[in-house]
Amino acid sequence: MNQPTLHGQVTRLLSGFYTVQNEHGTWVCRLRGRLKKQRAQADIVALGDRVQFLPLPDGTGVIEAVEPRTHALVRMAPTARGEYQQVLLANPDQVVFVFSCANPAPRLGMLDRFLVIAEQQGIPPLIVANKTDLVAAEEARRLFAEYPPLGYPVIYTSVKTGEGIQQLHDCLKGKLSALAGPSGVGKSSLLNAIQPELGLAVREVSQATSKGRHTTVIRQMFPLQDGGFVADLPGLRMLALWDVQPEELDGYFPELRERVQQCAFNDCTHRSEPGCAVQAALQNGEISPRRYQSYLRMRFGEEEEE
Repeated sequence: MNQPTLHGQVTRLLSGFYTVQNEHGTWVCRLRGRLKKQRAQADIVALGDRVQFLPLPDGTGVIEAVEPRTHALVRMAPTARGEYQQVLLANPDQVVFVFSCANPAPRLGMLDRFLVIAEQQGIPPLIVANKTDLVAAEEARRLFAEYPPLGYPVIYTSVKTGEGIQQLHDCLKGKLSALAGPSGVGKSSLLNAIQPELGLAVREVSQATSKGRHTTVIRQMFPLQDGGFVADLPGLRMLALWDVQPEELDGYFPELRERVQQCAFNDCTHRSEPGCAVQAALQNGEISPRRYQSYLRMRFGEEEEE
């Protein structure tokens, strides 16, 4: 009698081995041969994928099928056969962008690009403004004040004072969260504050990955004690807006999206055309000049603000 396949989620990848977890345990699996033979233009199996697998008597398993992804964080990698879609994380519930209020100063141009990526890939973003203890409370709110009115939630956190730690914990609970942000913003310390040793484990894998070759990169989701997973994605900061057409970019800026239909010209670039509703809103103080400059940098290839 054939053994039935089980359902699980891929929680770790390393050199062709896939750790699959469900409510009954974990199995280190390989891909079924017919899946390997597919000439795919994207990763066949990725971290976070929900799969069907056949458990073997020795405690390992074979992945038989990959279930459809709801969405995914993807980056393009050039290969000899053309562009290849590298799936950084499949089926995330949210992507958490961690930036610090100081030391280092927040790179809001990078945050704006991350938010466009989240908008384009259909993944709800959450902004964490960390190290609030290094600035006055009013200054921390001022730095990130542009985002909540646009529908982007911001949690203000400090490991030193404990501010926002419980709120962040509650937002991570029961979800698969992608974590991204520049180096030095305190991601590991935040994770340790939420769950002791979690940040240390994430850092160890991240350091091992940065030392290895691309073929031996470790990708891993870390379980939260109260349910859910966190996946640290250091490679996210290298994500390009690979499939965003310049003329579509304004659709991923909420403050521009609602105004472009009012422009006099369908192909308005929102720079200097007459009858531009975006320019009018800018002049009236309804749009952040800094966010507008971020839009121009992304659309016209100007250098990103450091």
